Amino acid sequence: MSLKKKGAKPTSVVTGGAGFLGSHLTDYLLAKGHKVVTLDNLVTGSVDNIAHLAGNKNFRFIEQDVTEFLFLDFDVDYLWHFASPASPIDYLDIPIQTLKVGSLGTHKALGLAAHKKAKFLLASTSEIYGDPLVHPQTEEYWGNVNTIGPRGCYDEAKRFAEAITMAYHREHKVDTKIVRIFNTYGPRMRLNDGRVVPAFVSQALKNKPLTVFGEGKQTRSFCYCADLIEGIYRLMMSSTNLPVNIGNPSELTVLDFAHEIIKATGSKSKVVYRPLPQDDPRQRKPDISRAKKILKWEPKVGLGEGLIKTIEYFRGKV
Repeated sequence: MSLKKKGAKPTSVVTGGAGFLGSHLTDYLLAKGHKVVTLDNLVTGSVDNIAHLAGNKNFRFIEQDVTEFLFLDFDVDYLWHFASPASPIDYLDIPIQTLKVGSLGTHKALGLAAHKKAKFLLASTSEIYGDPLVHPQTEEYWGNVNTIGPRGCYDEAKRFAEAITMAYHREHKVDTKIVRIFNTYGPRMRLNDGRVVPAFVSQALKNKPLTVFGEGKQTRSFCYCADLIEGIYRLMMSSTNLPVNIGNPSELTVLDFAHEIIKATGSKSKVVYRPLPQDDPRQRKPDISRAKKILKWEPKVGLGEGLIKTIEYFRGKV
């Protein structure tokens, strides 16, 4: 490892950096004065999300599958592991790739961080809590997960990723961070990714019926992407190695959310009901006490404000 020149820019590597959250993180890091190298195999990411960075001397894109050997011939200060499919449609379509990126991909990324003596942050998920029996969910809750259900490939991949991250911290003394990300929304979400925000917004903009599963009584809490990225950055720069929930604790039912979308888009859409998918969580709300205490973080962007920006983005895509 060569010594950094005084005043040199820190170097961040972002796996999955062409995805929804990875690309917003990349923008944030560049604005913070980092050099950023993005790795992505574009299975669910898109070069459209990083096209605006073409020609930026502090940005580099490498098309690569992180489950394969990672060789980088430069120093790395921070490694942000965001590579993973993250929607129910993907779990059904590419379950083995989802499991591989959470296991092999995390192993390779941690190996690189250990070799480079870089700080490492794992983008984990509220899905590790499964269909929770504790509400709201604290970081101490171990979860209620169906290992062999349709969502198991994602839930277990992330649970394994957390376990191997802590193993590298304990055995190899890697400075690791784990963020458990709750429902997040904003520009650059994939239109057809099956998650509730793009589904509802695209249906509303086309004046099509909004599909609500079950009776719509299941709850979600939605955090705007800019708030989330701010919290994640603070976590990486903190001294804690324990998992931290980052999300918005403002909870509402899926049915209420559908009506919010109809109102915000000015749509003529109605609501239609479909059977509840297997293992769909009934409640999802983060306890963010740890983030408030350790990171001095809480979300600032209200749902109305965040939806305006998100809907504006989707108008250009529908």
